[in-house]
Amino acid sequence: MAPPTSTFDYQRIEVADGVSLNAAVVGSGTPIVLLHGFPQTHLMWRHVAADLAHDHTVICPDLRGYGDSDKPVETDGTVYAKRTMAADVVALAGALGHDRFALAGHDRGALVAFRAGLDHPGRITHLASLDVLPTLDMWEVLHGVSAAVGFHLYLMAQPPGLPEQMIAASPDAFFGHFLDIWTNDPQAIPPEVRTSYLDACRGAVPSIVADYRASAGIDIEHDKADRAAGNQLKMPVTVLQQDWGAFLGFDAAALWGSWASDLEHRTVTSGHFMAEEKPSEIAEALRSLLSR
Repeated sequence: MAPPTSTFDYQRIEVADGVSLNAAVVGSGTPIVLLHGFPQTHLMWRHVAADLAHDHTVICPDLRGYGDSDKPVETDGTVYAKRTMAADVVALAGALGHDRFALAGHDRGALVAFRAGLDHPGRITHLASLDVLPTLDMWEVLHGVSAAVGFHLYLMAQPPGLPEQMIAASPDAFFGHFLDIWTNDPQAIPPEVRTSYLDACRGAVPSIVADYRASAGIDIEHDKADRAAGNQLKMPVTVLQQDWGAFLGFDAAALWGSWASDLEHRTVTSGHFMAEEKPSEIAEALRSLLSR
């Protein structure tokens, strides 16, 4: 999978027994890990990473199950739990020599970052979430016909078999649908990057579905346990979101505030792929977070 830039230093690092992640590293200074979303790879951070690399070590992995990282077969419902994927990220940073690091995630990557912040508070110095709600809150706000915006969540929550068959029958149409409708600026994802995303997704249908299926099962249980225990994110947190609350009828800042006391919540005027549509604004927001 050829990146559109040659600035990344690519490394393949084992993070769990038999599971290695593809990681792109650039820059020097205090570390920040950037986690991609769906249906993308680490390349979604190419512009933000180049900006932050002036004074930070920037680590952009492909999540397990995505891109050029390993795609283990789901066996017991935990292989793609966000708890498992968060442990991957902590192990990756540790293997690169960083016991403590800032962490930012978009979409699926933000769910992994959220879980890492709760499970490994001593390792995460700052946390940023782009355009997502915590899993438990996400399911609670979806209702009625407005939930159709998240039809893929329900499709991939179904038992193994049918979702994989349906998506694999026309993967470019399925994944390309989201690349097309979730952006306000089609030029933000140029043809070569779009092709790279589709190539990566085409070979990862079972693992992508397993990631989503976990968010309709074990991830909810983990969130419920933390909510019942009153656990919160202990580090400074920045949340950048489109104004989904106005569309679906919820208060996003209040929902996030129940999980993070040191919270900055911003509404961003952008499509879902904000790191590609407005990279300077996202980089500025991350720098502001890191200064707290």
